Amino acid sequence: MRQQHLTAASAAHPQPPQHSEPAPPSKRLAVFVSGGGSNFRAIHAAVQQGAIAGTVAVVVSNAPGCGGCDYARQHGIPVLTYPAPKDDPSAGLGDDELLQQLTEEFSVELVVLAGYLKLIPSSLVRAFKRRILNIHPALLPAFGGKGYYGGKVHRAVVASGVRFSGPTIHFVDEEYDTGPILAQAIVPVYPTDRPEQLAARVLKEEHRLYPLCVAAMCDDRVTWREDGVPIMWTAH
Repeated sequence: MRQQHLTAASAAHPQPPQHSEPAPPSKRLAVFVSGGGSNFRAIHAAVQQGAIAGTVAVVVSNAPGCGGCDYARQHGIPVLTYPAPKDDPSAGLGDDELLQQLTEEFSVELVVLAGYLKLIPSSLVRAFKRRILNIHPALLPAFGGKGYYGGKVHRAVVASGVRFSGPTIHFVDEEYDTGPILAQAIVPVYPTDRPEQLAARVLKEEHRLYPLCVAAMCDDRVTWREDGVPIMWTAH
């Protein structure tokens, strides 16, 4: 299994001693995007470098003309539109069609949200229980929920006067930003910060942390406490 090192701030834990086992087979990923897809690009780069034992099988977007979708097409990755535009339902997928495409057509095992701004349908959450990851640019549960995304989060953080922020990787449930937290990283917030300056520091940590979390999921290095709290273990 590949060697990975996570910081304590990432909530990683040393792997307990165990017998040597063969690496799990490569996982098939679906990545959901709505914008430029910088986290998608970071994850895809880690896949190409062999740091993630997976492959991006399909990209799903509510904005098929976005930069993330353009990147997917440039790399030969199929793109699905979801949800379908209200003015042209035939141009995209409904809930049942999306689930059928992911499970049957593309054999997806892990769903990764990378700047996707729509609520995931309940049917998908149930079908992929504990297998949908999302990233948020603040330390949840603060500064999360409906309407808190992108620059709005960083403006709220700076305005609040808190001294620390950073990305949160969490599992998706049926609400915005309320699922179990898998990992976080700490980023300082300076009293003189502008939201754009904070955003740049947080984004750098996002690009570091998210691929590590996806790698852990692909390696089956995430376990669950009895109370429903996930634990991400470092690799040997």
